[in-house]
Amino acid sequence: METKREIKSSVKDESLIEMRREQMIQGAVKLFKEKGFHRTTTREIAKEAGFSIGTLYEYIRTKEDVLFLVCDSIYNEVNDRLYVLAKEEGTVKGLRSAIQQYFELIDDMSDEFVVMYQESKSLPKDALQYVLKKEMEMVALFENILQSCVELGELRIQQDDIQIAAHHIVVQGQMWAFRRWALQKNYSIEKFIEIQTDQIFKGIVGTRDIHVEGKGV
Repeated sequence: METKREIKSSVKDESLIEMRREQMIQGAVKLFKEKGFHRTTTREIAKEAGFSIGTLYEYIRTKEDVLFLVCDSIYNEVNDRLYVLAKEEGTVKGLRSAIQQYFELIDDMSDEFVVMYQESKSLPKDALQYVLKKEMEMVALFENILQSCVELGELRIQQDDIQIAAHHIVVQGQMWAFRRWALQKNYSIEKFIEIQTDQIFKGIVGTRDIHVEGKGV
């Protein structure tokens, strides 16, 4: 069974580790977005985070550790916001709510998403495999919600279509992170969510042998 990659720290205070690493993540995201991963130094990350290079190395060992923390922070937040919804009774209303919360998360963490997808190739193999696994778990959250909707008769979707629909939701949300520079000129995040959600459901309804039972979407 694959376990989470451990980032070693010489500090034992877990609350202090969490706080310092969050500062590193925020500083690193800004620098990675502006300069790229390879052109950013750990000394620059430390300075942007507000402490010395010596302090930085008390909490991480390499620059790749910081990039891993950026990626992991996204999946932790996705899990925190959507895991409860995935466990709830499967309804179209619940699916809409999950889509909204996921898209709002992307709005909150747009820079992190951009950095993750642009720079994750620089992670060591074990860390990259962990990140890819977490990516699939994020898709699986939506698969579970869709599956519950099917089982409770809220949606009728062929089994082969459920995973594609889940991937579609995940990718459509990520569009806000990568195209926000253009989209926000004409759309608020609220309007983007409204339009995208409608298009997602129209796309689902428009595919082969897929229907919403008992109500419109």
